[in-house]
Amino acid sequence: MDLQLNDKTALVTGSTGGIGLAIARKLAVEGAKVIIAGRTQAKLDQAVGSIRDAGGADVKAVLADPATADGAATLLATSPFVDILVNNLGIYEIKNFIDITDEDWRRYFEVNVLSGARLARAYFLGMLQKNWGRIIFVSSESAIQVPAEMIPYGMTKAAQLAVSRGLAERVRGTGITVNCVLPGPTRSESLDAFVWGRARERGIPDADVEKDFFATARRSLLDRFETVDEVANLIVYTASEKASATTGSSLRVDGGMVRSII
Repeated sequence: MDLQLNDKTALVTGSTGGIGLAIARKLAVEGAKVIIAGRTQAKLDQAVGSIRDAGGADVKAVLADPATADGAATLLATSPFVDILVNNLGIYEIKNFIDITDEDWRRYFEVNVLSGARLARAYFLGMLQKNWGRIIFVSSESAIQVPAEMIPYGMTKAAQLAVSRGLAERVRGTGITVNCVLPGPTRSESLDAFVWGRARERGIPDADVEKDFFATARRSLLDRFETVDEVANLIVYTASEKASATTGSSLRVDGGMVRSII
């Protein structure tokens, strides 16, 4: 299937590893001009190498933190227009509710919600002028099934659904689409540290970690962690010309974790 991305410029945040890197790599292989951003040059260089090794020819790395206003300004100055914006940047951790400080709540909101809303605002007029654009927020099944041990994370993922739907309403009748994609637990560098580290603290052998996770912490119809490529496949399709009738939607690639038919 030709996704018709050859003349499109795409910015992917949180793109030096995990799902973000997989998205950037697949977009570049499909012919898009890809911009990645990160806070360390070494990780940016590794990501660029990974994308080029996969066959992505046109990739640009920008040293900037998209979670900050200064970082967003740097991205905008470097790349004043993008056709596709994938807001993948996000943070999470396990923390007891009574230990979550006001600063924790602000940090989650600024990184997970405000960073994406800020970039969407920055690139919005350019998309309107061209009458074509794709804005995608990478949310989570935790937006619907908020984990008791990660309430600020669930709150911000639910907020992304609201921002996405409202912005989709704003661009009604245009060639711009706005969507959220909701992955389930996905095998990546950050999850490896998160899950395997906790399991070792409990004395669980590495070979039993995945089985134990889906027996005790989460329930999935896949009964395994998703791969970053499985998540990226849906996001890249949603970014394409082929997904022109998909907008204002919450698209689940959660392995069947959400126990709902709607």
